[in-house]
Amino acid sequence: MFSLKGKSAIITGGGSGIGKAISLLFAKQGAHVNIIELNAEAAEQAVEEIKAAGGTATAFGCDVSNQATVTAVFDQIGAIDILVNNAGIAHVGKVENTSEEDFVKVFNVNVKGAYNCLYAAIPALKKSSSAVVLNMASIAAVVGIADRFAYSMSKGAIYAMTMSMARDYMADGIRCNSISPARVHTPFVDGFIAKNYAGQEAEIFEKLSKSQPIGRMGKPEEVASLALYLCSDEAGFVTGNDYPLDGGFIKLNN
Repeated sequence: MFSLKGKSAIITGGGSGIGKAISLLFAKQGAHVNIIELNAEAAEQAVEEIKAAGGTATAFGCDVSNQATVTAVFDQIGAIDILVNNAGIAHVGKVENTSEEDFVKVFNVNVKGAYNCLYAAIPALKKSSSAVVLNMASIAAVVGIADRFAYSMSKGAIYAMTMSMARDYMADGIRCNSISPARVHTPFVDGFIAKNYAGQEAEIFEKLSKSQPIGRMGKPEEVASLALYLCSDEAGFVTGNDYPLDGGFIKLNN
């Protein structure tokens, strides 16, 4: 079950954290993985890990916010069956202390970046017999999280884009779903805490961990496992859905 043998997948932000966990698992299950990553070195390292484990993968250094660059990379890759829109950045701030520059930056990477990849992928996905799009949203799309105005905006857009894509391309045989994780422990999170809460790292990590009713952050591998199911043929009847992966955050955090 859950074999991706013979399938070609594109995973954005696939060089670290959740994206890397998805890349490694998809390759293990037989997919050829195309990693699109701003950090080309991280992408190459992930590819080497995949090859060392017996899988196949290719790395592409790419800024997803640049449509011309994205289109050129997708043209180079050619036929695909799976697109995982995972690349994204975070931002701390309420609306009153979110600068226009920061707002636009978050929008360009998280929203326009996903749009660029969707736009470039559709022609190839229409030719696949089992096409799937998986977008990485967030619990921030559906619940209020303090000091995350721009980030929440971007993930709300991802949620809405997912539903729109699922409706528009159902007749073309393209399934589209999203995953909404709560906090997941990745190098991104560690760097985020270090940057924004210097000197309080241990305290903030504990606080963020316990904000999930289950008492801990998620693991990248747990997100990857759900991604595998949603992109596999076993999920062929699943489209137009968002899946909270949140340790009880949305329903039980009261």
